[in-house]
Amino acid sequence: MLSGGMGTRLWPMSRIRQPKQFQSFDGNGGPSFLQATVLRHHGGVFADPLLVASASEEDLLEKQLSAVGVTGQFIGEPVGRNTGPAVLAAALRLAETDPQALMLVLPSDHAITGDLNITVTEMARGASEGRIVLFGIVPRHAETGFGYISAGAPIDGHGGLHDVESFIEKPSLELAESLIAEGRTFWASGISLMRADVLIGEFAVHQPETLAAVRAAVDGATPSRTGIVLDAESFGAAEEEPTERLIFERSDLVSVAPTDVDWSDVGAWTAVHSLGDKSADGNVSSGEVMCIETSNSLIRANDKLVTVIGLEDVIIVDTADALLVTNHKNAQKVKEAVSVLKADGRVEVVSHVAADVARETAPDPAPASDRVSEHVLEDSEQIVVEAPGPGATMLAVAEGCAQIDGPTCNRDTPRESGAHVTIAAGQRVSVRNSGRVPLRFVTVRLTPAEKAAHATRDRAFA
Repeated sequence: MLSGGMGTRLWPMSRIRQPKQFQSFDGNGGPSFLQATVLRHHGGVFADPLLVASASEEDLLEKQLSAVGVTGQFIGEPVGRNTGPAVLAAALRLAETDPQALMLVLPSDHAITGDLNITVTEMARGASEGRIVLFGIVPRHAETGFGYISAGAPIDGHGGLHDVESFIEKPSLELAESLIAEGRTFWASGISLMRADVLIGEFAVHQPETLAAVRAAVDGATPSRTGIVLDAESFGAAEEEPTERLIFERSDLVSVAPTDVDWSDVGAWTAVHSLGDKSADGNVSSGEVMCIETSNSLIRANDKLVTVIGLEDVIIVDTADALLVTNHKNAQKVKEAVSVLKADGRVEVVSHVAADVARETAPDPAPASDRVSEHVLEDSEQIVVEAPGPGATMLAVAEGCAQIDGPTCNRDTPRESGAHVTIAAGQRVSVRNSGRVPLRFVTVRLTPAEKAAHATRDRAFA
């Protein structure tokens, strides 16, 4: 199972440290996206999950699984390299004990209604015999934001399995409508089934350099509490591309199994609205919400009553530290807003906890704009960060991979997006970009009162 990315277009619910897959889908404290995915494919023919995620997410993953009574194995990525290297790392790990193990690759942040496992079980024999099975979703409408897979000829002896004729990435509306009308083109779900050794073999043919890099990352991995953390230098040398581009679009073994379930990648708030339980006026709400002459809207309240009067097609998402107001037409632009917030060094992008800390009141605190700074380091660049006092300074990694060396920091522990450390007043740490992409991190100067509040919140979060 793959657990990566922030889910930018679902801000302010999703943050770098608390990304989309760990959030409650219904907004009312129900299972998270990840928990729902795990439970959907648990028990019976399924083994315990193997999760590939940011190295900084191991504790959070363990807690999420424990909350639903599941245990799993962990592969920590010291730096993100997209899905191709992540899936390959899982295959290499499984092949250590069973080269022919069947691996069902699942994004952890999708919503599915219907029995996908019926099709998965039916396709197991084809995968066992060496096919790479992609699950194509029978489309409900013409969607320009999805990839598509066109099915070719049926594969003899494997009912429901077809050769892949072509891949189409995010077509125009006209082309999407035409493809759907033909009846043999499906949404690309990102879900696949194959033997571990088959995927490794295809990487050997089509991407030998990435195979060598990921194999070295697995061989040089550091044991963790529930699994391993890949070697940062080796894994950073892998090609940063999705599995589709690296292997599936090149392989002669790829096939597609049409699957008739309700599916969504829940990429934006419009999708959350479309999947929610609607009132007679088409509204989806959670928390304490009152709507008057309002229709076709999504409203999520947090700790206060939210009243909406005389509006339609609006999206309102309230959290403890940020409020989003937009409409369905502009929901995709939330990603642009997050980019601006990152550039401004706003801690509301990093973490719900970090934002709360930065906003705690204290006697004569410095303005937030003076206490929050953003830093960008290029490849191997290094700087020293000091906590000037009287309070501590919190350092939060927003993008990339950092090596942090200081009195309470282990320089050998990679710190990826979402990780944070607290620097005591008067102390300093060395921060180096240990990845292959620019390192972006935020520092927040805390007053003594805020430091105490931050420590209390971290203990509660833990």
